[in-house]
Amino acid sequence: MPIRVLLADDQAMVREGFAVLLDAQPDIEVVAQAADGREAVALTHELGPDVVVMDVLMPVLDGLAATRLISGRTKVIVLTTFDIDEYVFEALRAGASGFLLKQAGARELAEAVRTVAAGEALLAPSATRRLIAEFVRLGPRSTAAPCRAPGLSERETEVLVLIAQGRSNAEIAEQLVVSERTVKSHVSSILTKLGLRDRTQAAIYAFETGLVRPAGRPPGEPLPGGGRIGPAD
Repeated sequence: MPIRVLLADDQAMVREGFAVLLDAQPDIEVVAQAADGREAVALTHELGPDVVVMDVLMPVLDGLAATRLISGRTKVIVLTTFDIDEYVFEALRAGASGFLLKQAGARELAEAVRTVAAGEALLAPSATRRLIAEFVRLGPRSTAAPCRAPGLSERETEVLVLIAQGRSNAEIAEQLVVSERTVKSHVSSILTKLGLRDRTQAAIYAFETGLVRPAGRPPGEPLPGGGRIGPAD
């Protein structure tokens, strides 16, 4: 069965271009296109696609509001012109499984759809660092950083911290000197115990609870350069 995709963008040329790229893939089928958020929500309820590729800025109902309405029933990839901005940050919190730049090529777009359809989060390490910066700017909800996440073992907490730092399964396995299969097992256990959907939500959980903080910076202190950690990737 091919991965069924709905494209939502107010620019017809963008929609058509993405549709051509995705329909060329043997395992992906574009089942519908929407010109605004309200149409995207209606078509999602009607057709039940596996993945919605959602633009942020659209008329009638924006992509952020539309994501809130459909993220519980289908996976959402947010489209953005910029590497990360307040819209993307809020979209992730609204339930999106990740984000993708509009400049992405055919191969990257197809892989993003496959990744999200498989239940993984589409969040690059560079984006994770910026999310950390944003949480530093806002300040975590708790005042004292816990040494262990409630309900998790010490090793699972280690894995959660590394997820929040943007590490891949291979990188986590190398650092902890375990197999990737073991890391995948820990990740699955973390998501189940914390009632989270994917790695993106796990990273946000770690930031919000104060489990992860950039070294040497108290909560709430903004980073130099507009709240970014390091140069843009």
